[in-house]
Amino acid sequence: MQGVPDIFESKKDQAQFRMLANRSSIELYRAHIEKHTFEPHTHEAFGIGTIIQGAERFRYRGSEHIASTDALVLMDPDELHTGQAETDNGWRYQMIYINQASLENISGLRDLWFPEVLQYDQKKANAVSILLNQIWQSDDALTIDCLLMTLISQILPYISTSKRTAHEPKHRFDIVKEYLRDNLSKQITLPELASLVNLSQYHFLRQFVMQFHVTPQQLLMAYRLFKAKQLLALGIPSATVAADTGLTDQSHLIKAFTRRYGTTPSRYQKSIYPTKPQSGTRIPF
Repeated sequence: MQGVPDIFESKKDQAQFRMLANRSSIELYRAHIEKHTFEPHTHEAFGIGTIIQGAERFRYRGSEHIASTDALVLMDPDELHTGQAETDNGWRYQMIYINQASLENISGLRDLWFPEVLQYDQKKANAVSILLNQIWQSDDALTIDCLLMTLISQILPYISTSKRTAHEPKHRFDIVKEYLRDNLSKQITLPELASLVNLSQYHFLRQFVMQFHVTPQQLLMAYRLFKAKQLLALGIPSATVAADTGLTDQSHLIKAFTRRYGTTPSRYQKSIYPTKPQSGTRIPF
C-alpha cells in the first residue's frame, strides 16, 4: 500500500495489512497513527502486538488503558475496543491477528484467553517486536512457521487455559450477540432485541450498555464490518460485501470501514493481494 489513505486526517497517518500466504487465518498489521481515532470495533481473532514509538489510549472491556513501548498488547477475540493517540506525535505499532484454531494448533493448548490486555516487560516487548518484523519480511513458509512458534513461546506466560465450568450459566445477553451475528443483513429493531431477554426497551438498552459499553447498534456495526473484512479478504467486490453485511450501499461500507480499520476497503484488498509487500510500501520501523 503506497501513499496515505484518503480518509486519514493527518498526512503522517498510514497503515498496512498483510495476509500470510501459507496461513490465511493469520493477518499482520502495522501503522503510524497521529490523528485518526478508531471507533469501537472487534477482531474475531487473538491480537498480539507492541508499540514501537509513542503511546496509545484505548478502551477495552469497559476500562481505559494506555499502551507504551514497554508493553505487550494481548487481546482476546470478539472484544470491542477503540484506539487513539496518547502522545503528540501519535503512536507507531504492529499487530498480528491469529484466529483461535490457529493459535491452539501452534501452541498445543485449548481454551486460551488473555487475563490482562497489557503486560509491561520491556525486554519481552522488544523480542516480540523483532519477531513480528521478521514475520512481516519473510516469504518462506517454513521460516514463518518457525517464527510463529517462537512468538507464541514468548507470550505463553501470559496465556490462561482455565475453562468455563459446565454449570456456569451463559450471560443473558449472549443470545442477543448471537442474534446480531446471525442477522447481519437484516434491519433489526430495539423491541426485537429486548424481547429476546424479556426486558422493556428502556431496561434492555440500559443493561446492554452497562454490560458491553456500547449500544446494540454499535455492536452490530462492529460485527458487520468484521464480516465485511473477511469477505474483502476473499476478493469479493465491495458492492457485494455491502449488500451481504446489511450496509446501505458501497459508500456506507467505505465510510464505516475506514472509521474502524483506518483504511478503505479497496486499499485493504490491494494490501493483501499479493501477500508479498510491494516495493516502496514499507513503513520504517
